[in-house]
Amino acid sequence: MQKYAFIVLNLEKFWNRLCRQNKAGKQNHAFVRRGVVGPKKAQKLFFYVTHPVKEIQGYADFVERVTGGSKDLWESFGDESLLCSYDEYTDFLQGRKTATFIRFTNLKTFPKPVPSKVILSIIGKQRMSQMGMYLTEKMANQLLSEGGVQL
Repeated sequence: MQKYAFIVLNLEKFWNRLCRQNKAGKQNHAFVRRGVVGPKKAQKLFFYVTHPVKEIQGYADFVERVTGGSKDLWESFGDESLLCSYDEYTDFLQGRKTATFIRFTNLKTFPKPVPSKVILSIIGKQRMSQMGMYLTEKMANQLLSEGGVQL
């Protein structure tokens, strides 16, 4: 499968915080994951907001995935994170010594969020993977189109 895009799962409170930071002019963002996970390579990221929303509400340009020691990553990329402080970051990591920062730019919200039912029909699955998933370019373009983005 061609790995063109990746869907990341996000809690609604973190998605809302990310959108506020974006509106305030922040251009470089990082999505933090516990351990060594996430996409290694992609062109686009899609943000699936989990329960109770269950829809893709936005997308961005993938920059890179950086993994390593949690303290070193915070010192290098903490200012890009949507987490507000080192204490919030360490609480989020729940004692893990390694982390992943998924870096991205050009965050955009969909004019029309894409509901779970539509997403699942596009990706050909019965349920969303809890770890996220890769998409082909065709699937990504279908999601963009469903979200009201002109291609």
